[in-house]
Amino acid sequence: MILSIISQINVAQPATDSLATAEGQTEKTLSILELITSGGLGGTIIMSALFVLSIIAVYIFIERFISIKKASEEDQNFMNQIKDFIHDGKLEAARSLCKSTPTPISRMIEKGVNRIGKPLVDIGAAIENTGKLELFKLEKNLATLATISGAAPMIGFLGTVIGMILAFHQMASAGGNIDVGMLSEGIYTAMVTTVAGLIVGIVAYIGYNLLVAKVEKVVFKMEARSTEFLDILNEPAK
Repeated sequence: MILSIISQINVAQPATDSLATAEGQTEKTLSILELITSGGLGGTIIMSALFVLSIIAVYIFIERFISIKKASEEDQNFMNQIKDFIHDGKLEAARSLCKSTPTPISRMIEKGVNRIGKPLVDIGAAIENTGKLELFKLEKNLATLATISGAAPMIGFLGTVIGMILAFHQMASAGGNIDVGMLSEGIYTAMVTTVAGLIVGIVAYIGYNLLVAKVEKVVFKMEARSTEFLDILNEPAK
């Protein structure tokens, strides 16, 4: 009777110990900050670089989005007023209207108004050159955003490769006494740089394509208004 009770206690004890061990393993967590800083100096530098790139990407997107949105705004009566001024011979009023309307379209039309009296080919060339300058302003820093979208994942992969090299170096230095826990921690810490790089790259890539689409819409409006202006010059005065 006593022996059976003792055996039951001995059997229950390992189960209790294993349960406590499982609970201890479950409670062990690693915060994001610890993942970033536990990668050593190389991992910290990589993550810092990715953080800086993310800030730059967000800034460029917000700044360009606001600028392009302002450039896309257009007064529906603008071209009608320009048409009336040109037909009435009020070129100075047309210039004043263009100067008081701070948009790429108004600056193109102003250049065309200043060339009235010259051949239409020269007027069209002047408007086209002005349009190219306006397009250059709209595309400011978009190349940087595109570079970030491609460079961020590669920087993340670089951090992962560095982390894996360090992990295998630890294996080689430890010989037969390999600490599996330390090794696994180093590996998944290294993988964090890949995740961070991909996140920054994806956000920058999506932002870049959204801005390019908005720029294309503005360019379409600019081309349409320049054609409309040349058509106005070809119309006979009433």
